[in-house]
Amino acid sequence: MKKSALIHRKYYFRLIIASALIGLLSAALAFFLKLITEFFEEQIFHTVSHHATLLFILLPTIGITAIYFLRKYAFQKRKNKGITEIYKTLDQRKDHLPLFKIPSHYFNGFLTVIFGGSTGIEVSTVVATATIGNEVYKKEFSAKMYKRELVCAGVCAGVAILFASPLAGWLFAIEVIARKLNKSLFLSCTTAALVAWFILYFLPGKPLIAIPSTGWHWVAIPFMLLLSLMSAALSVYFTVLVVKIKSFFAGINNNFLRVNLGALIVGTGIFFFPFLYGDSYHALKEISLRPEAQSILLLLLLTLLKPLAASLTLGAGGDGGVFAPGIVSGAFLGLAFALFCNTYLGTSLVYVNFIVIGAAATLSASIYAPFTALFLACHLIPNGFVLFFPLLVTALLSNYFARWIFPYNVYTHKMPAVQ
Repeated sequence: MKKSALIHRKYYFRLIIASALIGLLSAALAFFLKLITEFFEEQIFHTVSHHATLLFILLPTIGITAIYFLRKYAFQKRKNKGITEIYKTLDQRKDHLPLFKIPSHYFNGFLTVIFGGSTGIEVSTVVATATIGNEVYKKEFSAKMYKRELVCAGVCAGVAILFASPLAGWLFAIEVIARKLNKSLFLSCTTAALVAWFILYFLPGKPLIAIPSTGWHWVAIPFMLLLSLMSAALSVYFTVLVVKIKSFFAGINNNFLRVNLGALIVGTGIFFFPFLYGDSYHALKEISLRPEAQSILLLLLLTLLKPLAASLTLGAGGDGGVFAPGIVSGAFLGLAFALFCNTYLGTSLVYVNFIVIGAAATLSASIYAPFTALFLACHLIPNGFVLFFPLLVTALLSNYFARWIFPYNVYTHKMPAVQ
């Protein structure tokens, strides 16, 4: 028994060391990808919007065409399939995430977003950091049984840095990637989260929305619950669009037509609605500063157009997923709902509260991860934990309702049972 205990301690010690190394490398990758993407996205957007707005129509084509040629020549026509690739390597342990996934997703995510492709870098970061974990596993530094643990350690640190929330990164790795929890997963993800926390201590991230909440009242709960149901419906609309549009573009054999058809439609949408550009976080920041000045109809239109633009971007060959579009479209829906209630029903709903709740509920229903959405949303504003209870309730409700009306997971491509 003593010898067995010593062996387990040795395995756990090596797992912790490997997870710390993976956490450091993954955090660095996520930090620099976020930094350069935000910089170039902002520079290109402001330059074009002030000097040549017609270029908005062509920018997504430039980005997605560059990705096409990178994939064809640099990466030998090997395609990226998003988080599905991680599930495949974890469920079929003989397969590995090839090393090219790191530069492939890194550059593809970067090029997609800075040229206006209407997604975000979150999924690109997740797959790239998962590959880091897989590479360390292949070096056999830890026991062969710990592949899932090391892959999850990379994902945990990457998501933690992107959203300045180690807990959100930890929960995403457990809820979405591992889909279970045991002692070894707890050790690996906690180690990676602590590494990310250490980095964020010296390089703290700023909340996406600068406006703090003034608190909430029980009288607003029925409105929050109604918004969560609407957010679930929005997530289903987004999921259906992704599935249908990807299927449509997959049937187009002509590469030139496939890339340009989707990219030009996205670019035209950005020309008329610049808020659709890239991850649209800039639009969310701008709208949140003057929520009462926004048009309800425009917000509802953007709520429907953002998932459509994201789906077209992915169908045309851009890199990304439902993370950023889910957050942004949900926030637009939340604000539109609060504006409608305050304008026509005489309520006094706090706008920023409904922006955050809409974002959390839509993301929760989109990725089937209510606790990840909860803690991620708490970091969207300076004092987000004030909204902890309504966020918890609405995230759980929207997740359950979305599973009930359309139980399809865009990551696994499976139909999970309602729980």
